[in-house]
Amino acid sequence: MDVESGYVFNVLCALTTACWLVASTADLEAGERNLARGKTIYEKYCVACHGPQGKGDGVVQFDPPMADLTSSDVLRKSDSSLVKNIHDGRPNTAMDAWKSKLSDEAVRDVLAYVLTFPR
Repeated sequence: MDVESGYVFNVLCALTTACWLVASTADLEAGERNLARGKTIYEKYCVACHGPQGKGDGVVQFDPPMADLTSSDVLRKSDSSLVKNIHDGRPNTAMDAWKSKLSDEAVRDVLAYVLTFPR
């Protein structure tokens, strides 16, 4: 490889790395916004029943009690199953369907936020 080809190769590598770093930063910022949005939605619609840390200890109590969102029973479910539970509600429980109030994106944001709760 001659000097000019080596220079072009180095410039292309540097540009590729720079583009990758910018894209990674944009993804991180989008993720942070989604968590912030998920937290806002959770505090507005979910905290009264599920409690501030998702333990099912909200100010509104039910029989059967609300799910502890940090339990292994909940956490071993797939994300798609959890999204469906939020969207469609759960039969014979106090968990209402939220599909008429929350978009798919909002439901995913709430789920992303809930998955940050301490176990």
